[in-house]
Order: sequence, then structure tokens, then C-alpha cells
Amino acid sequence: MKFGIVVFPGSNCDEDAFHAAKDVFGQEAEYLWHKDADLKGADVVILPGGFAHGDYLRTGAMARFSPIMAPVRAFAERGGPVLGICNGFQILLEAGLLPGAMLRNKGLKYRCEHVHLRVEQTDTPFTSAASVGQVLTIPIGHGEGNYFAPPDMVERLEANRQVILRYTDRQGRVDEASSPNGSVNAIAALCNEARNVVGMMPHPERACEALLGGVDGRVIFDSIVATFRGAERPALHAVGRSV
Repeated sequence: MKFGIVVFPGSNCDEDAFHAAKDVFGQEAEYLWHKDADLKGADVVILPGGFAHGDYLRTGAMARFSPIMAPVRAFAERGGPVLGICNGFQILLEAGLLPGAMLRNKGLKYRCEHVHLRVEQTDTPFTSAASVGQVLTIPIGHGEGNYFAPPDMVERLEANRQVILRYTDRQGRVDEASSPNGSVNAIAALCNEARNVVGMMPHPERACEALLGGVDGRVIFDSIVATFRGAERPALHAVGRSV
């Protein structure tokens, strides 16, 4: 499979995502510049972390108008898997590919640390290799990760099972102290109604090798690789090719 890693001016986690996809998981990967007009055959698109366009105006507010976002939107509307990590999550919100918005962290401080996340749903291409209730430890690094949505929208998100990761303590319990940013309902990651677009504030690409302090982020990449292989197999058999 092929990963397309979108690069905006100010992206700084693009090389981390590229390294995880290509060097850790052995998949094909290619950078997609924000002015590109197509996805160059990518099977999955990652909007990485960083500070796209310096995060001027609002986080992701300028990046949403980049030429690459038109094919990203079309890809997502066809059911293509799209993952927004940190700043990428913020861009997905600004682009309307996910509901809600990001506010400044509670305490108004940038937070860079490992957090605990409880897996809430596994029927997305980025969580299928996880288990419901599994607690992951993955790092964050953001100043505006305080997810907000109006109460009625939050109610719909919960009813539709669109919250897929939640900030918790080490035992998987939700409490105010465990949320690093004050996100409503301790939301750390969510998906769209079609479940193929996922945004998450934690950085799984920074937690794929023991040398970096943990490997819990591997489950996100394992999930998409396994999902793609599962989807690819019937098509290959259909044309008489072995898998």
C-alpha cells in the first residue's frame, strides 16, 4: 500500500510519519506538497502535525485552502482513509471533514508529554487492530488541543460512536486530571460518520519504536495496513492473482 504524507509550510512531523510508514512498517510512502493537485496514487492520506502556515488566524485555517485539500476531500468522500494527526486534526476540523473545533488548552500552556488513551471504537481503519477498552500510552505536543463542540453535537458524536479515543488515567478511568487540554468529554480522537476520516491529537508516529520510549502507536498503523490488505484481497482474487 502507499501512504501519501501531506506537507504544508510549517509541517514538522511529516518526516516522522514518513519514517513510520516506510521504514518501520515497510510500506511505500510519498510526500504530497500542499500545492499538488493530486494524491499520486496514495491509498491512505496522512495530514501530519506541525504549524501549517504558522497557525496564523487559527490552527488549520489557512491550510484548508491549499490546493491539495480538494483531492483530499474527494478521496475522503469516496471512502478513502484519511488520518489527521495533531495539526492535521485541526486542519480536518477547519476543512469541515470532521465536526467541532479546537480551543487553547486549559491553563493556556503548550503540553508535551505522554498521555493515556482508552480505545472506544475499533470499527475504523485506524483502530481495527486495537481492542475496545485498551489503554494506549502515546505522546502529545500541542497548545490548542482542547476539542470543543456544542452539547447537541457532542450528543450526536457519542450516539454515533464517533469518539474513538478518550483521555484517561493509566487504568482507563476518565477524570478531569487526566485530560491535558480540557477537551469536552475527554475526546482525544474522533471519526466522521462514514468512519474513514479520523483526527487525533496524540502522535502515534512518535510511538512506533521502543527506542523512542514506547510502541503503542503501532496499533494505529497496524490497523490501516491490515485494513488495506483485507480490502485488497478480494479484488486480487477477482482478477486471478495470488495474494
